[in-house]
Amino acid sequence: MTRRSRRPKVPRPPQTLWVSNPASLDRQMLEYTVGDDRIWDSRLLTWDVLGSLGHVEGLKAAGLIRVKEHARMRAGLRAALEAIDRGTLQIGLEHEDVHSAVEDWLTDRIGDDGARLHTGRSRNDQVACDIRLYLKHALLNLHAEGLAFAQALSRFAARHKTALWPGYTHLRRAMPSSAGLWAGAFAEGVMDVLDTLPALWNRVDRSPLGSAAGYGVPLPLKREVVARALGFAGLDRNVATVQNGRGKLEAAALFWCVDIGHELSRYATDIILFSSDEFGFLSLPPELATGSSIMPHKRNPDLFELTRGRVGALEGDLVTILQLKGKLTSGYHRDMQLLKEPLMRGLDRTSEMLVMMAATPERLIVDRARARAALDQGAMATDEVMRRVESGVPFRHAYRDVAKAIQDGESFPLPSQSDLVVRRPATGGLGDLGLPVLRERMMAARRWSGRERRRFERSMDRLAGRSLR
Repeated sequence: MTRRSRRPKVPRPPQTLWVSNPASLDRQMLEYTVGDDRIWDSRLLTWDVLGSLGHVEGLKAAGLIRVKEHARMRAGLRAALEAIDRGTLQIGLEHEDVHSAVEDWLTDRIGDDGARLHTGRSRNDQVACDIRLYLKHALLNLHAEGLAFAQALSRFAARHKTALWPGYTHLRRAMPSSAGLWAGAFAEGVMDVLDTLPALWNRVDRSPLGSAAGYGVPLPLKREVVARALGFAGLDRNVATVQNGRGKLEAAALFWCVDIGHELSRYATDIILFSSDEFGFLSLPPELATGSSIMPHKRNPDLFELTRGRVGALEGDLVTILQLKGKLTSGYHRDMQLLKEPLMRGLDRTSEMLVMMAATPERLIVDRARARAALDQGAMATDEVMRRVESGVPFRHAYRDVAKAIQDGESFPLPSQSDLVVRRPATGGLGDLGLPVLRERMMAARRWSGRERRRFERSMDRLAGRSLR
């Protein structure tokens, strides 16, 4: 009789005991409901104070606080901004959220005037305002990073517009293309996404303050005054719109990020493929590749593989938001607290990928000889069809004749590089990549973002009491 092998003892994780003591239960429930929200709320500290500075302007205009109270509250909140910069105003374990941290800090310093800060406001419209200010800042930065990537691609396209290689359909050699045409397509694709930001911006650029918990308050609030003070272009006019819209802006922002991410993922995948030994059109310098722990000859495209993988994670952030917002009735629900993490994580991921990918076009090495050699007879078949069409042969006859010639093993003369380019004069083809038009699009996008950034930053500087830029 064989003795059973003894299983190793696995330590059991400590268990949280839910005791009957109400005080203990309250603490445990508080920690459960707060979760790691303090971590994400810490990113909103500055925006919460700036939003509060806008709010007190509205309270003063409505006659709900006196001039002296307004002055003390404004001075206290501006001091709070300095405390955030010094790291002395933080969200502690004693705080439920960013709002209580700011209000407690202010009240400790200016007394009852700090206790007036929440007049006419709910944490619901307060966090909605914080998120919109945070989003405006983040989206402007992402737009600038996207432009930097598009410009790097455009410069690559200009340098390599005659570096010929095959274009592919179904991952089979199709027709002549070039490194410049390839990069220019990605530059235009990124610009297509960037050019949609103004529509999203119009939705973000509306003040939610004064909606309170979603039904307004019985006070003569001056919502337009607050909106102007915070640099918003307008209001979410119907107060119930604000809470019904929670998750919609977050989802729209991340969908915009995913749209950029798909350009990044496809770009990364192409580089992985074209830099492989089997293709060899591109080479990765040491700073864009990593080595193997066992195979000394390897140069791995980890940067591009991880970018492709992070785009998948970014899609997961979007799906999380869609799942959170899609099942709720109108009005506020605590589920909405969980929107912050996927939003902020997704914005971070998009920024990191854009910054890294923008650094790559300048460093990619094109092997022109090997790329040109890949333009074999198959890739030139359509050129031969079109040459016969130009001599007067009907297209369908020329197509059949060339197909039969290929089956019979016939070869066709390979045009020179210049002839290949010259024969493609149509707009957007090898002979005319349209790079000047692309640069004009970039300049227009930069003008838009510059205008909106100046408007946004001037409002924030004015509230903070800083000298205007």
